[in-house]
Amino acid sequence: MTAKRYLMCRPTHFAVTYRINPWMDPTAPYDNALAVRQWETLRQAFLDLGHTVDLVEPLPGLPDMVFAANGGTIIDGRALGVQFRDAERADEAPAYAAWFRENGFEVTMPKHDNEGEGDILLAGGLLLAGTGFRTAHASHAETQEFLRRPVITLQLVDPAYYHLDTALCVLDERNIAYLPSAFSPGSQAVLRQLFPDAIIATPEDAEVLGLNAVSDGRNVVLPVQATHLTEELRKAGYHPIGVDVSELRKAGGGPKCCTLEVRS
Repeated sequence: MTAKRYLMCRPTHFAVTYRINPWMDPTAPYDNALAVRQWETLRQAFLDLGHTVDLVEPLPGLPDMVFAANGGTIIDGRALGVQFRDAERADEAPAYAAWFRENGFEVTMPKHDNEGEGDILLAGGLLLAGTGFRTAHASHAETQEFLRRPVITLQLVDPAYYHLDTALCVLDERNIAYLPSAFSPGSQAVLRQLFPDAIIATPEDAEVLGLNAVSDGRNVVLPVQATHLTEELRKAGYHPIGVDVSELRKAGGGPKCCTLEVRS
Protein backbone atom coordinates (compact mmCIF):
# COMPACT_ATOMS: atom_id res chain seq x y z
CA MET A 1 0.00 0.00 0.00
CA THR A 2 1.17 3.51 -0.85
CA ALA A 3 -0.12 6.44 1.19
CA LYS A 4 -2.26 8.63 -1.05
CA ARG A 5 -3.34 12.25 -1.02
CA TYR A 6 -6.97 12.89 -1.80
CA LEU A 7 -9.08 15.99 -2.35
CA MET A 8 -12.69 15.93 -1.17
CA CYS A 9 -15.57 18.38 -0.78
CA ARG A 10 -18.04 18.19 2.10
CA PRO A 11 -21.61 17.82 0.77
CA THR A 12 -22.83 20.84 2.72
CA HIS A 13 -25.06 21.89 -0.15
CA PHE A 14 -25.88 18.41 -1.49
CA ALA A 15 -29.33 18.15 -3.07
CA VAL A 16 -31.02 16.52 -6.04
CA THR A 17 -32.75 19.45 -7.70
CA TYR A 18 -32.11 18.70 -11.38
CA ARG A 19 -31.60 15.66 -13.60
CA ILE A 20 -28.41 15.30 -15.64
CA ASN A 21 -27.99 11.53 -15.33
CA PRO A 22 -30.34 8.53 -15.06
CA TRP A 23 -29.77 8.18 -11.30
CA MET A 24 -31.18 11.61 -10.45
CA ASP A 25 -34.87 12.13 -9.68
CA PRO A 26 -35.67 15.65 -8.46
CA THR A 27 -39.12 14.49 -7.33
CA ALA A 28 -37.70 11.88 -4.91
CA PRO A 29 -36.80 12.74 -1.31
CA TYR A 30 -33.18 13.15 -0.27
CA ASP A 31 -31.57 13.69 3.14
CA ASN A 32 -28.73 16.22 3.22
CA ALA A 33 -27.79 15.40 6.82
CA LEU A 34 -27.52 11.69 5.99
CA ALA A 35 -25.40 12.48 2.93
CA VAL A 36 -23.01 14.47 5.13
CA ARG A 37 -22.77 11.65 7.70
CA GLN A 38 -22.08 9.05 5.00
CA TRP A 39 -19.46 11.29 3.41
CA GLU A 40 -17.78 11.78 6.81
CA THR A 41 -17.59 7.99 7.17
CA LEU A 42 -15.92 7.75 3.76
CA ARG A 43 -13.42 10.46 4.65
CA GLN A 44 -12.65 8.75 7.95
CA ALA A 45 -12.04 5.45 6.14
CA PHE A 46 -9.29 7.12 4.11
CA LEU A 47 -7.75 8.70 7.21
CA ASP A 48 -7.83 5.37 9.06
CA LEU A 49 -5.86 3.83 6.17
CA GLY A 50 -3.16 6.47 6.58
CA HIS A 51 -4.06 8.62 3.60
CA THR A 52 -4.13 12.43 3.57
CA VAL A 53 -7.40 14.19 2.82
CA ASP A 54 -7.45 17.83 1.72
CA LEU A 55 -10.71 19.73 1.49
CA VAL A 56 -12.01 22.22 -1.03
CA GLU A 57 -14.62 24.71 0.17
CA PRO A 58 -18.18 23.77 -0.88
CA LEU A 59 -20.03 26.58 -2.62
CA PRO A 60 -23.77 27.25 -2.30
CA GLY A 61 -25.78 26.53 -5.39
CA LEU A 62 -23.46 23.71 -6.49
CA PRO A 63 -25.08 20.55 -5.07
CA ASP A 64 -22.82 18.20 -7.07
CA MET A 65 -19.55 19.80 -5.95
CA VAL A 66 -19.18 16.90 -3.49
CA PHE A 67 -18.14 14.83 -6.49
CA ALA A 68 -14.54 16.00 -6.38
CA ALA A 69 -13.31 13.41 -8.88
CA ASN A 70 -14.93 15.55 -11.58
CA GLY A 71 -12.86 18.57 -10.57
CA GLY A 72 -9.73 17.70 -12.53
CA THR A 73 -6.92 15.24 -13.19
CA ILE A 74 -3.60 15.72 -11.37
CA ILE A 75 -0.43 13.88 -12.38
CA ASP A 76 3.20 14.79 -11.66
CA GLY A 77 2.17 18.15 -10.23
CA ARG A 78 0.27 19.11 -13.39
CA ALA A 79 -3.45 19.74 -13.00
CA LEU A 80 -5.77 19.49 -15.98
CA GLY A 81 -8.92 21.39 -15.13
CA VAL A 82 -12.38 20.55 -16.38
CA GLN A 83 -15.14 21.74 -18.65
CA PHE A 84 -18.54 20.32 -17.77
CA ARG A 85 -21.09 19.24 -20.34
CA ASP A 86 -23.98 20.51 -18.22
CA ALA A 87 -24.52 24.14 -17.29
CA GLU A 88 -25.68 23.12 -13.81
CA ARG A 89 -22.10 22.11 -12.90
CA ALA A 90 -20.14 24.70 -14.87
CA ASP A 91 -19.20 26.86 -11.87
CA GLU A 92 -17.47 23.93 -10.17
CA ALA A 93 -14.64 24.10 -12.72
CA PRO A 94 -13.12 27.45 -11.65
CA ALA A 95 -13.55 26.57 -7.97
CA TYR A 96 -11.44 23.43 -8.32
CA ALA A 97 -8.92 25.16 -10.62
CA ALA A 98 -8.45 27.85 -7.96
CA TRP A 99 -7.65 25.18 -5.36
CA PHE A 100 -5.09 23.61 -7.71
CA ARG A 101 -3.37 26.96 -8.27
CA GLU A 102 -3.42 27.88 -4.57
CA ASN A 103 -1.73 24.58 -3.79
CA GLY A 104 1.10 25.04 -6.26
CA PHE A 105 0.00 22.99 -9.25
CA GLU A 106 0.55 23.95 -12.85
CA VAL A 107 -2.96 24.32 -14.23
CA THR A 108 -4.38 24.31 -17.73
CA MET A 109 -8.05 24.33 -18.70
CA PRO A 110 -9.36 22.09 -21.49
CA LYS A 111 -10.88 23.40 -24.69
CA HIS A 112 -13.33 20.48 -24.93
CA ASP A 113 -15.71 18.86 -22.44
CA ASN A 114 -13.64 16.95 -19.90
CA GLU A 115 -15.01 15.80 -16.55
CA GLY A 116 -11.77 14.97 -14.77
CA GLU A 117 -11.21 11.66 -13.05
CA GLY A 118 -14.80 10.80 -13.78
CA ASP A 119 -13.51 9.83 -17.22
CA ILE A 120 -9.69 9.94 -16.95
CA LEU A 121 -8.13 7.20 -14.81
CA LEU A 122 -4.41 6.51 -14.39
CA ALA A 123 -3.59 2.80 -14.68
CA GLY A 124 0.14 2.18 -14.41
CA GLY A 125 1.67 4.31 -17.13
CA LEU A 126 -1.55 4.64 -19.13
CA LEU A 127 -4.48 7.01 -18.97
CA LEU A 128 -7.76 5.18 -19.52
CA ALA A 129 -10.11 7.77 -21.00
CA GLY A 130 -13.86 7.38 -21.28
CA THR A 131 -16.08 9.06 -23.84
CA GLY A 132 -19.62 8.72 -25.10
CA PHE A 133 -21.66 10.73 -22.61
CA ARG A 134 -19.72 13.44 -20.79
CA THR A 135 -16.05 13.81 -21.77
CA ALA A 136 -15.58 14.62 -25.45
CA HIS A 137 -13.35 12.38 -27.53
CA ALA A 138 -11.55 15.52 -28.73
CA SER A 139 -10.40 16.17 -25.16
CA HIS A 140 -8.34 12.97 -25.09
CA ALA A 141 -5.66 14.49 -27.32
CA GLU A 142 -5.24 17.55 -25.10
CA THR A 143 -5.25 15.30 -22.03
CA GLN A 144 -2.34 13.30 -23.47
CA GLU A 145 -0.48 16.44 -24.51
CA PHE A 146 -0.70 18.11 -21.09
CA LEU A 147 -0.42 15.12 -18.78
CA ARG A 148 2.24 13.43 -20.93
CA ARG A 149 0.92 9.89 -20.60
CA PRO A 150 -0.46 7.71 -23.41
CA VAL A 151 -4.24 7.80 -23.58
CA ILE A 152 -6.40 4.75 -24.28
CA THR A 153 -9.85 5.81 -25.50
CA LEU A 154 -12.73 3.70 -24.19
CA GLN A 155 -16.25 4.08 -25.60
CA LEU A 156 -19.04 4.00 -23.01
CA VAL A 157 -22.41 2.78 -24.31
CA ASP A 158 -24.76 2.47 -21.32
CA PRO A 159 -26.33 5.77 -20.12
CA ALA A 160 -26.47 4.45 -16.55
CA TYR A 161 -22.65 4.33 -16.57
CA TYR A 162 -22.08 7.75 -18.01
CA HIS A 163 -18.61 8.25 -16.51
CA LEU A 164 -15.74 5.78 -16.80
CA ASP A 165 -15.41 5.62 -13.01
CA THR A 166 -18.92 4.16 -12.72
CA ALA A 167 -17.98 1.19 -14.93
CA LEU A 168 -14.28 0.63 -14.18
CA CYS A 169 -12.04 0.76 -11.12
CA VAL A 170 -8.25 0.84 -11.27
CA LEU A 171 -7.09 -1.58 -8.56
CA ASP A 172 -3.32 -1.17 -8.90
CA GLU A 173 -0.73 -0.48 -11.59
CA ARG A 174 -1.47 -3.79 -13.31
CA ASN A 175 -5.12 -4.57 -12.85
CA ILE A 176 -8.68 -3.28 -12.94
CA ALA A 177 -12.26 -4.32 -12.23
CA TYR A 178 -14.94 -3.46 -14.78
CA LEU A 179 -18.37 -4.15 -16.24
CA PRO A 180 -17.91 -5.31 -19.86
CA SER A 181 -21.41 -4.43 -21.01
CA ALA A 182 -20.80 -0.75 -20.25
CA PHE A 183 -18.28 -0.61 -23.12
CA SER A 184 -18.43 -0.93 -26.90
CA PRO A 185 -17.23 -4.24 -28.40
CA GLY A 186 -13.96 -2.67 -29.53
CA SER A 187 -13.29 -1.19 -26.10
CA GLN A 188 -14.07 -4.53 -24.46
CA ALA A 189 -11.44 -6.12 -26.70
CA VAL A 190 -8.90 -3.46 -25.74
CA LEU A 191 -9.56 -3.99 -22.03
CA ARG A 192 -9.21 -7.77 -22.39
CA GLN A 193 -5.86 -7.26 -24.12
CA LEU A 194 -4.54 -4.77 -21.58
CA PHE A 195 -5.91 -6.45 -18.45
CA PRO A 196 -6.32 -10.20 -19.05
CA ASP A 197 -6.64 -10.87 -15.31
CA ALA A 198 -9.23 -8.16 -14.64
CA ILE A 199 -11.99 -8.74 -12.13
CA ILE A 200 -15.33 -8.84 -13.95
CA ALA A 201 -18.16 -7.18 -12.09
CA THR A 202 -21.77 -8.29 -12.33
CA PRO A 203 -24.63 -6.00 -13.34
CA GLU A 204 -25.78 -6.19 -9.71
CA ASP A 205 -22.40 -4.82 -8.56
CA ALA A 206 -22.63 -1.96 -11.03
CA GLU A 207 -26.23 -1.12 -10.14
CA VAL A 208 -25.10 -0.11 -6.63
CA LEU A 209 -22.11 1.76 -8.13
CA GLY A 210 -19.81 -0.93 -6.77
CA LEU A 211 -17.17 -0.09 -9.38
CA ASN A 212 -17.10 3.53 -8.23
CA ALA A 213 -14.42 2.49 -5.78
CA VAL A 214 -11.10 3.86 -4.52
CA SER A 215 -8.06 1.57 -4.36
CA ASP A 216 -4.63 2.30 -2.91
CA GLY A 217 -3.24 -0.89 -4.44
CA ARG A 218 -4.29 -3.12 -1.56
CA ASN A 219 -7.30 -1.61 0.20
CA VAL A 220 -10.39 -1.03 -1.93
CA VAL A 221 -13.05 1.28 -0.49
CA LEU A 222 -16.33 0.47 -2.23
CA PRO A 223 -20.09 0.55 -1.61
CA VAL A 224 -20.99 -2.06 1.00
CA GLN A 225 -23.93 -3.15 -1.16
CA ALA A 226 -21.58 -4.60 -3.83
CA THR A 227 -21.34 -8.01 -2.19
CA HIS A 228 -20.23 -10.08 -5.20
CA LEU A 229 -17.48 -7.64 -6.13
CA THR A 230 -16.36 -7.53 -2.51
CA GLU A 231 -15.91 -11.29 -2.49
CA GLU A 232 -14.09 -11.30 -5.84
CA LEU A 233 -11.70 -8.62 -4.59
CA ARG A 234 -10.98 -10.65 -1.48
CA LYS A 235 -10.30 -13.77 -3.55
CA ALA A 236 -7.86 -11.76 -5.69
CA GLY A 237 -5.86 -10.68 -2.65
CA TYR A 238 -7.26 -7.20 -2.08
CA HIS A 239 -8.71 -5.89 1.17
CA PRO A 240 -12.21 -4.56 0.47
CA ILE A 241 -13.65 -1.97 2.84
CA GLY A 242 -17.38 -1.43 2.52
CA VAL A 243 -18.94 1.98 3.08
CA ASP A 244 -22.54 3.14 2.72
CA VAL A 245 -22.87 6.25 0.55
CA SER A 246 -26.32 5.34 -0.75
CA GLU A 247 -27.68 8.85 -0.23
CA LEU A 248 -25.06 10.25 -2.60
CA ARG A 249 -25.97 7.53 -5.10
CA LYS A 250 -29.26 9.39 -5.59
CA ALA A 251 -27.18 11.89 -7.57
CA GLY A 252 -25.21 9.16 -9.36
CA GLY A 253 -22.11 9.14 -7.15
CA GLY A 254 -20.15 6.71 -5.00
CA PRO A 255 -16.82 6.67 -3.15
CA LYS A 256 -14.68 7.41 -6.20
CA CYS A 257 -16.90 10.27 -7.37
CA CYS A 258 -16.22 11.91 -4.01
CA THR A 259 -12.45 11.46 -4.27
CA LEU A 260 -9.88 13.18 -6.47
CA GLU A 261 -6.36 11.76 -6.22
CA VAL A 262 -3.70 14.46 -5.87
CA ARG A 263 -0.44 13.31 -7.42
CA SER A 264 2.38 15.76 -6.71
